[in-house]
Amino acid sequence: MLTIEKLKEFGADTDTALARCGGNEALYLRLVGIVLSELSESGLSCAIESGDLDKAFDIAHKLKGGLGNLSLTPVSEPVSELTELLRNKTPGDYAGLCSIIAKKTDELKKIAE
Repeated sequence: MLTIEKLKEFGADTDTALARCGGNEALYLRLVGIVLSELSESGLSCAIESGDLDKAFDIAHKLKGGLGNLSLTPVSEPVSELTELLRNKTPGDYAGLCSIIAKKTDELKKIAE
């Protein structure tokens, strides 16, 4: 079961995120669950692998907002980095960042069980 304590151990800045949610812990945890589903179903890696960098940017940008607002730092940092690389069409290690994002998403899924 997802808890504030588990999210803190994961590296989330739950104090900041809870303040954004007006201190409503149930709302925050529900939003984390929604963003986790979006992460899992985003198709970000597929877009990168297929070379559709415009689509990958759109996906990454959307995820960046949700992850940032919920202060899920371990996932939001690599998503943010990927978003900026894609925004500027900068050559970079897109696959490596996707791998980090997938790993952190899996860690988040495990603590949400």
